[in-house]
Amino acid sequence: MRAAVFHGPNELKLEEVKKPEINEHEVLVRVNASAVCGTDVRIFEGKKTKGVRTPSVIGHELVGTIEEVGSQVKGFFAGDRVGVMPVIPCRKCYYCLNGRENVCANRTAIGYEYDGGFAEYVRIPSAALEAGNLVKIPDHLTFEQAVITEPLACCINGQRKANVKMGDVVVVIGGGPIGLMHVQLAKIAGASTVILSEPIGHRREKALLAGADFAVNPDIESLEDIVLSETEGLGADVVIMAIGVPFLVNSCSNLLKKGGTLNLFAGFTKDVMSEIDPNVIHYNEITINGTSALTRADYHKSLSLIASGQINTEVITTTGYTLDDIERAITDVKNGNGMKTVITQ
Repeated sequence: MRAAVFHGPNELKLEEVKKPEINEHEVLVRVNASAVCGTDVRIFEGKKTKGVRTPSVIGHELVGTIEEVGSQVKGFFAGDRVGVMPVIPCRKCYYCLNGRENVCANRTAIGYEYDGGFAEYVRIPSAALEAGNLVKIPDHLTFEQAVITEPLACCINGQRKANVKMGDVVVVIGGGPIGLMHVQLAKIAGASTVILSEPIGHRREKALLAGADFAVNPDIESLEDIVLSETEGLGADVVIMAIGVPFLVNSCSNLLKKGGTLNLFAGFTKDVMSEIDPNVIHYNEITINGTSALTRADYHKSLSLIASGQINTEVITTTGYTLDDIERAITDVKNGNGMKTVITQ
């Protein structure tokens, strides 16, 4: 089969490799669609290394059709259309037992410890099947729609951490696909006003289509002035950083009203520090928290929102890529050309 094999920073080669073989407890899935995540960009650049093997096949956002089913596997059949939750929790550690399986101490993941979706086929290990990480997707959804289930599930986790409530004013920093998912989820949660900050013009246009009330160009407009103007000088209830830019953390904290929440949703490069004024945290009693990955429950909620038509997937994705275009698909995400690039086969 063909697979995009990651050999190290900035070295991704489309190669002919052996088709995965499954045992009696595993499933083989033909990948119909995979999508490029910002994390994939960081892996490609060498900025994220934890859990990443070389050589290996990366890609953790994928959906497909079951090709083969092990003789001991129950409930799945060849031809089933399925989505894959990449993060496999151990279900036994302290975090799994206390409602934080997304940060499982022993977690493994497809696209990291196991070969991922930038290939024609992917092996679903028994650990993933036992944990319920393979999910059937509704027949009326296209693979291009269903492939965003995993990143949207991560955003659902982020919205929960940010505690977005009915009537809130929410600021989203970054108008990429993740930012636009947060815009839509904030509106579903009942936010009265959603303000998005994004310097790239076509992304601001898509943000308005996604439901943002304001799409601000921070290069020529004062985001802080607009936030204060729309909140009678109080500030936002929630700010979500959908881009991992350390030097923006302090300015984002200043956008909040007293008692507000800043969620660091995006991943940041290891050992790149950020300065923040502790007095803003102390005197304004703001909360700063983060978000990592998703839970299995988040994935099911995400799939339900997409299946019911509550999420506009078209503004989130850019289609038309194949495995032959894998490096361009990653570079386009890095450079902000288009949105979430989707590779179909």
